[in-house]
Amino acid sequence: MGNLFGRKRRSRVTEQDRAVLQLKQQRDKLRQYQKRLSLGLERERALARQLLRDGKKEKAMLLLKKKRYQEQLLDKTENQISNLERMVQDIEFTQIEMKVIEGLKIGNECLNKMHQVMSIEEVERIIGETQDAVEYQRQIDELLAGSLTEEDEDAILEELNAITQEQLELPEVPSEPLPEKIPEVSPIENRPKAELVAAS
Repeated sequence: MGNLFGRKRRSRVTEQDRAVLQLKQQRDKLRQYQKRLSLGLERERALARQLLRDGKKEKAMLLLKKKRYQEQLLDKTENQISNLERMVQDIEFTQIEMKVIEGLKIGNECLNKMHQVMSIEEVERIIGETQDAVEYQRQIDELLAGSLTEEDEDAILEELNAITQEQLELPEVPSEPLPEKIPEVSPIENRPKAELVAAS
């Protein structure tokens, strides 16, 4: 009942992933083999000692030759494990490099599409229009802010002079004759102070 609608699920596991998995499995098998060899070497060494104590020198010598051969196998196994680990690291790093290259490729395509939309001439035209619009707006701002031309300044000075002349005009002189004696002003009388009522 796995695929209800008949579609096959596309696996996310790539060939590189399978190769890495196989290499790691092989590495693990070699490590198990290496452990078995190490344990066997220890037993054979102990057995060679026992044979020497028992006086069986030739059998001990044969056992030590076998041990020596297994030590060489152990060294070869260690080299193979190192090679496998290096290969796994190389594959994994190459996968990372491939993703980086794919990202660069997509970025490059995107940049090319953007460059097709906006050419240098188009950008220069837009910048020119923007500068014209800024200059036009500055002129409007000057008019609205009341920036005045020299003619406006001259007109303002003339109006200021006219207003100043109006204020300097003297009032009319009265037509009636002035009295000869100025009436005396009576001194201020002592008025009784109002009583202060304390508020309670």
